[in-house]
Amino acid sequence: MIRVVLTVLLAVALVAASLPALDATRTETTAERIGAEAERIERAAADLVAGSVAVDEPALAARGSLVVRAPSGFAAAPIDDLTLVNVDPDRDGEASVDRSNGAVIERDDGTVVGGGDEGGVTSADVALAYRFRGEPVRVIPIPNPTDTVGLSVFEGPITLRSTGESRIEFRFVTDEEKTSVLISRTG
Repeated sequence: MIRVVLTVLLAVALVAASLPALDATRTETTAERIGAEAERIERAAADLVAGSVAVDEPALAARGSLVVRAPSGFAAAPIDDLTLVNVDPDRDGEASVDRSNGAVIERDDGTVVGGGDEGGVTSADVALAYRFRGEPVRVIPIPNPTDTVGLSVFEGPITLRSTGESRIEFRFVTDEEKTSVLISRTG
C-alpha cells in the first residue's frame, strides 16, 4: 500500500515538474503556426499581384481569398487575440512599426503593444498581431508583395477568430497615390 502511494506521489511530482516545459513548447509551436499563417497571407497577396493588373474600382478589382486557420486544440496555446492591422504611421487609429527592427508595434498614443524577433522586414504595411492568454502582444510584419505594391487592411483592423477559421479577401487596386492589395474579412 505504501509503495502505491509513493509511486502515485512521485508520478504527480514528475508531471508537475514537466508542466512549465510543456506550456513553453505549446506556446512556441503555436507561435510558429501563426507565423506560417502570416507567410500564407504574404504568398496569397504576392500571387494575386503576379497574375493580375490593378484597377481604380475596387468592385472590378482582381480578387483572391484565403482561409486563415488559428491554431487550436490540445497542442496549441490558448490565443486571446488574433488581428490583422495596418502598420503605416500615417493612418489614424492604427499602429505603426518601428522600421529599425521591423517588429515593434506602437499605437498612436506612443504605447508599445508588441515586439518579437521578426527583424529585417523593412517594407511591411500590414502585420498579424496576436496575444497568448496572460502574455503581451506579439507581432509578425507581413512584407509587401513588391517594392511598388503595398498591403492595406480595408476599413481598419480585422479581428480574426482565435480558434478555427477566418476567410479573408484580397483586392488588387490602384489610385492616384499608390497601388495596393486591400485585405478584408469575408467570413
